[in-house]
Amino acid sequence: MAARFITVDRETPLLLPPDLRDWLPENHLAPFILEVVNTLPLTGVRINERGTGDAQYPPRMLLAVLVYCYATGVFSSRQIEQATYTDVAVRFLSADTHPDHDTLCTFRRGNRPLLQSSFVEVLQRARELKLLKVGRIAVDGTKLQANASKHAAVSYQRAGEQIVQLQLYRPREPDHESG
Repeated sequence: MAARFITVDRETPLLLPPDLRDWLPENHLAPFILEVVNTLPLTGVRINERGTGDAQYPPRMLLAVLVYCYATGVFSSRQIEQATYTDVAVRFLSADTHPDHDTLCTFRRGNRPLLQSSFVEVLQRARELKLLKVGRIAVDGTKLQANASKHAAVSYQRAGEQIVQLQLYRPREPDHESG
């Protein structure tokens, strides 16, 4: 019996533009982050008020892209720019636009407190909805099993202290990114 293969046709263009949400698996992180970011108050967001230069990207879109990329371990603005072309989730969050690395870096530098509070808010909502799964800690590539005993569990008071500590945490950023 002859082998049967699925027909793969790369030559026929799509007649309608695809909906990138259809390309994400169910319960993917990106739509959750977008939903949370769309509800956050953007008080104190810094944008180019002069109106000079090209049209600006919406702050909520840039915020959603940065929060998602940080959550998935992508920190370089050049890698984030590349992800707007190659990563379906980032492409979904950026609405198939492609902010360059300088735009991403300028937004990040000018809105550091907003990024910190937004990241903490996303983590808190994920915890409330029981979407946050913590079980392994990786340090320098070494994986350690988390201690889940009743005696080692974090108390409500300690969790509050850790939230404050997360809010005060400022990730180290180089002045000039090299890709």
